[in-house]
Amino acid sequence: MMNIIQEQAESSLLCKSCGLCCTGHLFAWAKLRSSEMESAQTLGLNVLGSDPKSRGFSQPCPLWDGKCTVYTSPHYPHFCGLYKCKLLKNVTDETTQLSEALELVQRTKEMIADVESFLPVSSSPNFRERLVAHIEQASEDLEFQGKAGRLLSFYKEQFGVKDLVDTLDEVTDAD
Repeated sequence: MMNIIQEQAESSLLCKSCGLCCTGHLFAWAKLRSSEMESAQTLGLNVLGSDPKSRGFSQPCPLWDGKCTVYTSPHYPHFCGLYKCKLLKNVTDETTQLSEALELVQRTKEMIADVESFLPVSSSPNFRERLVAHIEQASEDLEFQGKAGRLLSFYKEQFGVKDLVDTLDEVTDAD
């Protein structure tokens, strides 16, 4: 059984190696508390709105630079700290070894790169938005549809991401 220090170290390594929840590959946006709106804008996040159901900032996060640049800041968004994908949960509950999880992250990134090669140039920096748009436009492209379908199934199976426009429903807003 893993001790708390080992669990934190493995969690940190996995998250730093992955970053898919910050890069716009898993999500189009991340939640914010109402009390975080001003500091989020000050940090340079693209704040989306004030309605509690859609209050957040768009992905990819501009503060991700191969790692979170505000992780230790007092302005680090609350929900960023709460979110734990299925893969991370599997590592912390020891149903998946860290080495296997890191291989799954690498495989996911390879699948993303493959699907990305099919996406047309767009003004949107968000992979998920571009993916959704192209899935709707390229219904005749069976090769793309197959690869996109496999990627989305992999997202669900490995990371617990349930649909194309995930609302982070595993985390509830307390305010």
